[in-house]
Amino acid sequence: MLVALVLLLLPFGSLPTSSGAQVPNQGQIKDPPIATNGQPFPWNHMRLPKTISPLHYDLSIHPNLTTLDFTGTVRIELDVHEDTSSIVLHSKKLQIFSVLLLAPEGVRPLQVLEYPRSHQLALLSDSMLIKGSKYEVQLEFAANLSDSFHGFYKSSYRTSSGEVRFMASTQFEATFARGAFPCFDEPAFKANFTIRITRERRHIAISNMPKVKTIELPGGLLEDHFDTSVEMSTYLVAYIVSDFLSVSKTTQHGVKISVYAVPEKIDQTAYALDAAVKLLDFYDDYFDIPYPLPKQDLAAIPDFQSGAMENWGLTTYRESGLLFDPDKSSVSDKLGITKVIAHELAHQWFGNLVTMEWWNDLWLNEGFAKFMEFVSLDITYPELQVDDFFLGKCFEAMEVDSLSSSHPVSHPVENPVQIQEMFDDVSYDKGACILNMLRDFLTPEAFEIGIIKYLKRFSYKNTVNSHLWESLTNVCTSDYLDEGRIKHREFCSNRDLSSGASKWYSGDELDVKAIMDTWTLQEGFPLVTVEVRGREVRLSQERYLKTDDPSLTEGFLWQIPLTYMTSVSNTVHRFLLKTKTDVLYLPEEVDWVKFNVDMSGYYMVHYAGEGWNSIIRLLQNNHTALTSNDRASIVQNVFQLVSVGKVRLDTALELSLYLSKETEIMAVTQGFGELVPLYKLMEKRDMADLEKQMKDYIVDLFQGLIDRQEWTDSGSVSERVLRSYLLLFACVRNYAPCVTKATQLFHKWKESDGNISLPVDVTMAVFMIGARTPEGWDFLLEKYRSSGQMSVKSRMKAAMAFSPLQDKLKWMMEQSLYGEVIKTQDLPGVVVTVSSNPRGYRMAWEFLRANWHTLIKKFDLGSHSVSYMVTGVTNQYSTRDMLDEIRGFFGSLSEETGSEMRCIQQAYESVEDNIRWMDTNLPLLQAWLDKHKHRISHEDL
Repeated sequence: MLVALVLLLLPFGSLPTSSGAQVPNQGQIKDPPIATNGQPFPWNHMRLPKTISPLHYDLSIHPNLTTLDFTGTVRIELDVHEDTSSIVLHSKKLQIFSVLLLAPEGVRPLQVLEYPRSHQLALLSDSMLIKGSKYEVQLEFAANLSDSFHGFYKSSYRTSSGEVRFMASTQFEATFARGAFPCFDEPAFKANFTIRITRERRHIAISNMPKVKTIELPGGLLEDHFDTSVEMSTYLVAYIVSDFLSVSKTTQHGVKISVYAVPEKIDQTAYALDAAVKLLDFYDDYFDIPYPLPKQDLAAIPDFQSGAMENWGLTTYRESGLLFDPDKSSVSDKLGITKVIAHELAHQWFGNLVTMEWWNDLWLNEGFAKFMEFVSLDITYPELQVDDFFLGKCFEAMEVDSLSSSHPVSHPVENPVQIQEMFDDVSYDKGACILNMLRDFLTPEAFEIGIIKYLKRFSYKNTVNSHLWESLTNVCTSDYLDEGRIKHREFCSNRDLSSGASKWYSGDELDVKAIMDTWTLQEGFPLVTVEVRGREVRLSQERYLKTDDPSLTEGFLWQIPLTYMTSVSNTVHRFLLKTKTDVLYLPEEVDWVKFNVDMSGYYMVHYAGEGWNSIIRLLQNNHTALTSNDRASIVQNVFQLVSVGKVRLDTALELSLYLSKETEIMAVTQGFGELVPLYKLMEKRDMADLEKQMKDYIVDLFQGLIDRQEWTDSGSVSERVLRSYLLLFACVRNYAPCVTKATQLFHKWKESDGNISLPVDVTMAVFMIGARTPEGWDFLLEKYRSSGQMSVKSRMKAAMAFSPLQDKLKWMMEQSLYGEVIKTQDLPGVVVTVSSNPRGYRMAWEFLRANWHTLIKKFDLGSHSVSYMVTGVTNQYSTRDMLDEIRGFFGSLSEETGSEMRCIQQAYESVEDNIRWMDTNLPLLQAWLDKHKHRISHEDL
């Protein structure tokens, strides 16, 4: 949640995004593959053959935390579907020692061929493996613990006494199990796993399943045996060897929940433990399917690249995503931790129990888990006011989905880089937003019935898009009602859901697949233009796209569940727009009409003719006639329509004047999200006067709200998050009352050697001001080094990275790369914050270029981290010279070093869009600000 608070400091006020590269339709390897020994390799596709599938893995692993390597043996029970003489499976950077085939007729060695480019092994038999017969293959292997954040990798932490302790942990999603043991590393090859781990006495081992016994080995080593898992995909396998401690509770359904952390942070686990118990019980009841394992562990890993991972029975997290200190952590931290736990536990059903067939449908996992964060917290933690934050996810998705380099939610991918790139805002946030739209379309009750049908029908199986749509069509079928819940039977008996489209349009039977295919199989989203003429409402749709090539918007058509309300009716009216144009008739003439009520639909709206003027009048005179989500969507829509030439900038700025009366978090933060980027573009050009005018306008606009903020921790969650946001902005913008107060508090805190307790909500602003002087910066670093509270460290780190002291910024980026003082997992955040710093943006770009090859090795090509840095460091530039420089660097890369990544295309498009925006709108902006200043001075007279 720290990023949300520093949102106005980061490029375009948005969270990081990444996406997938353009992909050939088939996964065939171009040249005939040659194995490392020079022999022809018998398989020429990235995807494994379907001739053999695994049934069970018997896996023994022995990590050595002194030499930082591991050895292992895996025995795989095979099901042969076609006669074959070769077994093709995955292995990456493993030394393979001995390979045996255990056949009905006896044990024999197999020849091993390796093809590293596809991470594949071929095990060749001198006689055929016969269809229907059972075989086992046994492989012995060894490797170093990975230096990256994936596979079976080493992690370390420093105790308060300065001792460095090592541990080993796994991160296998998406394609990294193959770096830990030879396996069929594709999601559709589900199997059972029986795991044994050898360790020293000073360590513990945990895995997906409970430990059933420990035996003593020669030399004082111990071997932990874990129960056999349910059927699952390789990417969900997990094991950890560490000196962690744990705390435990049991859910109402009898599941043991444990939270693991390094010993000195175990006192920060209580909140996560209670949240996990509450949320697992909620999902158990909501999905009407018992959680199938006897335990669920949550482990806080000191080195962790992403936010968290849903390994079945052993979810793993960044420390900042799990550890909570009631005295030092903010309300934003609590919201963020609760959401990430809700996300990973939702995956135990969506993703683990029912898994996508292939990574092209990753959104079936991630879109659902993101959506369920909000559904679950709205019910279990209403005080967190999670609904106030959902809309932001849709705005973030639209940011990348408005570029021609976007991709459909369901999109062909073949190789590991392309797969990694699917873990982006389109799969997560757009996936969640279109599910929210579908839930509103079907009704929450029908949607709930449909997803329960889906989960029950496909438990322990793999699915594609169409399976979900089938389950959500005609939800009240007799087979479900025979076993469904009483409340669902009552719901179905009260409504004729077989024609559930009646509230949207009359005619054809509801075809969920036909509607949703338009949202998942084509990229982008629609812009609906509304023109009111008397009682007649003319509608048209087109693709919203930031481009100067109109041909790129052609050929797109969506089935759009439109909602609208008018000045004479609070009733939400509904209409399914299936054609390019259509006409609605109102019962009477109205003063205004608002489409996309609460922005429950994933589309933008343009009000043609006098439409925008009527909306502006409404906001100026009676803005609370619309909900805060409606107001936020209007602010977002009008400024985004400036970018595509549908609305003049001065119209959008006139609308923004109403924000001086705004108090709700979503509308206020969206106001900042649209206005702050305008001056961020100017910071990287020599236009200080206009930049100052724009900054002053924003401060003036929100001054009343800023002045009303108390420097305390009082209020609701949304009020507290907004307070942190506003005070941070005011201090960064040098608003005198804020700077004075923050300076006083920082000096008091520093004089107490950091021992006095600052109000948590204001610490970000206080640290930001403190980091401006060398003495203050050094004191923050000293406290950063000694602090064990992850949330406090996060705020200190962000403040230090936004300091004007350039030598300190350079040191921070270098230290993040080294990983001693600042963890390397935090490097992307440091680099992007420095890039948004007016004194640091050039250094961040130079750092990214100079260290590119190191970064892509550490964080992996296609990863969210690399994409975040590429887009975050470049997307505030707006000159042709800088575009040429960016193109020059990325254009010099090879495919192996990232030239094909979609984030590079996104970077080009963002800068091109910025150039167009500045060319078109700078004169308009100058004229409007001058006119506004003149208007204000007259009012003062």
